Parts: sequence; structure tokens; C-alpha cells
Amino acid sequence: MNEKERNILITEEEISKRVKELGAEISKKYLGKKLYVLSLLRGSFIYTADLVRAIDIEVKIGFMTTSSYGDSENSSGIVKIVNDIPDDITGYDVLIVDDIIDTGITMDFVIKHVKTLNANSVQCCVLLNKAERRQVPLEPDFCCFDIEDVFVVGYGLNFGDYYRNVPYIFNWKDL
Repeated sequence: MNEKERNILITEEEISKRVKELGAEISKKYLGKKLYVLSLLRGSFIYTADLVRAIDIEVKIGFMTTSSYGDSENSSGIVKIVNDIPDDITGYDVLIVDDIIDTGITMDFVIKHVKTLNANSVQCCVLLNKAERRQVPLEPDFCCFDIEDVFVVGYGLNFGDYYRNVPYIFNWKDL
């Protein structure tokens, strides 16, 4: 299926513009602080790469892998740490970056975990916020886009092992 046949929800240009704006906001917020960006793999790797390039203060970057979806559209509700934070984050202000927050279960779990590791502060930044599906009282501190309750792929978001490389976001039902 080519690009014209897909229901593109957020274009490559819209993503680029908003990520740059958010990078400027984050730079201002964390100016003079020790910022540690914690990217939740695998979904956020493309977003994180673009976001940290838009942040113009010193930043340390780390990665953590969690799992709660597998190849399903729905979270299992059970979050597992596959690969934990590789660094000592004592004294850092940690910004957890993820591709999407829907139920909030994974982000809530990761925030609680990071808070046990002596960070100065912990906040979260997401590409997409799907508030309709929230199961825990959590709102992202930084967000690029609010979206409706549709299953989306592209720009790092996958279905199974595919579509992460698509530079825009679209409804996977269009496949």
C-alpha cells in the first residue's frame, strides 16, 4: 500500500515541527540542570533521536526496555523490565521519553521504578497521548500530540515487528 492510500493522521512535517518546539520547551525547563533522557525502547528510539537533537542543553541519554504488549494491540497490564537503566542517575533530572501513553500502566511503572534510583526529579515526555484509554491517573509532562483511541503505527510505533520506519503516523487498520 502506498502513502496516498493510507489514512495519515500526523504527517512527517507536523511531527518535525512539533518535536522542534518541544525540544525548545525542554531546553528552557532544564536549563542549568543535569538532564538524563531515558528512552523506552523500542518504540521511542526514532522520536528520542529527533527530540534530543532539538534539545540545546547538555544531555545524557540512556535506554530501558520494557514489555507489556508483545504483538497485540492491547497491553497485557503486566510490565516487565527487559533491560534496565545502564547508568547511575543519582543527582540527575530524568525525562522518560516514550512513543505513546495510553493506559498509562507502563509509564506509571517506569516512573515509580526511576524514583527509587535517587534522581532529583522524574518527568515524562511522549510523542502521542491517548487519554481515552487511561487506566491510571497520569498525564504526560510533555506531549507532542493528543490522539483519539485508534491503533497507530509509524515513526517508531509498530505492529508486530513492522512499520517503525514509516516517517509519519497512520491508522494501522488502513493496511
